[in-house]
Amino acid sequence: MDQVITTDYDGCGKCLVGVRRLSRMKDASNSPEKQLDQVLSAAESVGGHIIAWADDWEVSGATDPLTRPGLGPWLRGEAGPYSGIVGAAVDRIGRNQRDVLNTAYTIHESGRLLITYGHDGPWALDDPTDEMRLSMESFGAQMELRAIQKRNRDETHRARTNGKPKQKNRYGYRYVRLIPNGKVDHVEIDPVPAEILRNVAERILADDTGEITVHTEAARLSREGIQTPEDYRAIQTGRKPKGFRWNAKTLKRFLTDEGSLGYLMHNDRPVIGPDGHPRRLADPLWDRATRDALIKKTAPKRKVSEKERRAPKSTYLLSGRAYCGNCGRTLYIYGRKGQNNSYGCDGRVLGVPSSQNCSPAPNMSVPKLNKLVTAWFMEKFGSGQLMKRQYDPGTGYAARIAELEADRKRLREDRSAGLYDSEDDAEWYRQEYARMGREIAEFKKLPERPAGMRMVPTGKTVADEWNAAKDDAARRELLSGFNVRVTLFPTNAEERVRITGADLWAQAV
Repeated sequence: MDQVITTDYDGCGKCLVGVRRLSRMKDASNSPEKQLDQVLSAAESVGGHIIAWADDWEVSGATDPLTRPGLGPWLRGEAGPYSGIVGAAVDRIGRNQRDVLNTAYTIHESGRLLITYGHDGPWALDDPTDEMRLSMESFGAQMELRAIQKRNRDETHRARTNGKPKQKNRYGYRYVRLIPNGKVDHVEIDPVPAEILRNVAERILADDTGEITVHTEAARLSREGIQTPEDYRAIQTGRKPKGFRWNAKTLKRFLTDEGSLGYLMHNDRPVIGPDGHPRRLADPLWDRATRDALIKKTAPKRKVSEKERRAPKSTYLLSGRAYCGNCGRTLYIYGRKGQNNSYGCDGRVLGVPSSQNCSPAPNMSVPKLNKLVTAWFMEKFGSGQLMKRQYDPGTGYAARIAELEADRKRLREDRSAGLYDSEDDAEWYRQEYARMGREIAEFKKLPERPAGMRMVPTGKTVADEWNAAKDDAARRELLSGFNVRVTLFPTNAEERVRITGADLWAQAV
């Protein structure tokens, strides 16, 4: 929201920072406009003027004022000089009594003013009556917070028991309401984020070079301007996106946790229904076999050799694919501002033992070497039909067996935790466990086509894909798929550049 009605700091002793806060922007009882009027009125009542606004939208009252993005920098002395703060009410400062009092005394001890709408003049903490009133109002705000939290917990428990969603929708899914702001009628796949996640999953599963990971995919999504889950949700609810970057840890969670199977989740585990199976809210983004494959593919890998180097996240065409002809070290990018960058070897300069005789170290400008490699690659592979590695989950029987075995494992874990100790529960446990065992046995009798990677034609030539690539990082993936390796030698060498590759992803047309 735009900052409004401010004047410059002039040292008059009444240069105030206006404080506004809302847990939810749709909270009409404490709307931004209403708080604006109240703050201006309170400032005017003491002869003050607003020099800045410390607005904290979508910030819980339980958040310590010192850590709030809007108010925190002022309280920590990081935002500049000011004479005090003015809020619409004590609960806009905070809903935790200790935090409110700590904030009040911090302001008081620094010689600044604390003003709230409805209180006559600045709060005087040296006055026992004023001090007690502030304590009581902050206590009332805390009691209201506790009541809100209890209502939320009770409603979450009720919804979970009935198999209904309560919290924010998961990225990849959306809530469907029959009337605006009404109750959620059902959950369905949201095609836009679902396509993004499925594309990431497909790229990671299809990669056998080790150069497409959750980290490189997070970098790619950010580079291509694809909205993060937070920004996508903001836009869907009519708020302004903040321009966040994708986080690899978050992306991995979306790919690997069981929420991607369409389950109702609580504490990172599916909510189990009365039949012993997880409660399903919507269709899965992929099956369990695919999820298991993603877990395996995104598991941390220990670097043990140069061949298993860290996947490059830069946009340079030959990052991780160009090597020194003298010592075999991977080339790095160097250059000065305003000049073309170059590929070069820095092994001898860094004192790498295997590079001690790397002299003269080879180097070539990035545009020149890129041009040579591009011409070679197009001549050798450009006319070939591009093949694509695609993950095939098979018939799905194995996925269903895995799902039933996961359900049975949960039952065993819950039984071990003492959840089925009563006679009635124990009998139910035995029946459900036996039923799942019979289902598993029936599925195992069916003919199975195992999951695995398949090579399928894309209908495009390699040149088509190269020219359609958004950047050199995407083109580098093509080079990686053909196992292209570039070796650069010094200027005085008989062979300046050696390029090799294997025809793995294309067929002659």
